[in-house]
Amino acid sequence: MVAAAAETQGMSPYEAARERNVQENKRKMEALNLRHLSAVIKEAPKTPSPLKPKRRRIIEEAVVVPSPPRRSRRLAQLPEVKYAEIAPHSADRMTRSPRKPADLIYLATRGTISMKARLEATRKAEELESQLDPEIPSFVKAMLHSHVVRGFWLGLPSHFCDTYMPKQDAIITLLDEKDEEFDTNYLAYKKGLSGGWAGFALCHGIQDGDAAVFQLIKPTTFKVYIIRAASDDGSELDE
Repeated sequence: MVAAAAETQGMSPYEAARERNVQENKRKMEALNLRHLSAVIKEAPKTPSPLKPKRRRIIEEAVVVPSPPRRSRRLAQLPEVKYAEIAPHSADRMTRSPRKPADLIYLATRGTISMKARLEATRKAEELESQLDPEIPSFVKAMLHSHVVRGFWLGLPSHFCDTYMPKQDAIITLLDEKDEEFDTNYLAYKKGLSGGWAGFALCHGIQDGDAAVFQLIKPTTFKVYIIRAASDDGSELDE
């Protein structure tokens, strides 16, 4: 019958069933009276909901009470040490190397030094080293521009440092041929002389091309012999 009614109205069975569902849903909506409730809600006056009063937070400033320094139980019974009142031991401080007046300091090189002059200065230094006591460690160091003009960093032979030098930073004294002492800083991890070496080099007028013999006469003292490189005219510069 449904098929026949649908055919008479020009609708397929699916369209006829869909139309019946639509009509049924309309009747249910009218039974719930939703249109009336929607209209009532629209016409109702809008009243703002009451707001809760805000409470101001009062933050009190915190008072920091200094606490005494923490000390271990083993040291708690010992008197407190004030390190500011303890002066460093004189042996641990590096004394400033004496320097010549500014007009006597060699601030510039003597000019271009030939390779022959460099090798000759190194040869003389090695010859001098061979005449020293073989039981006392020593080495020859040829001076470069970075050693005596800018930077003033003197790297020492690695094998020599590993065998004879301190394993940590220390004060190394340089003793010149007049037995004048100059303190320098030895940096163990870099294996070289830093602070104080510039004063020694400038005071003795050491220049690029010269050579020096370092003889370790004590665990932290070098005797230094300086060999001058010949200038262009064949002469050697005196100290």
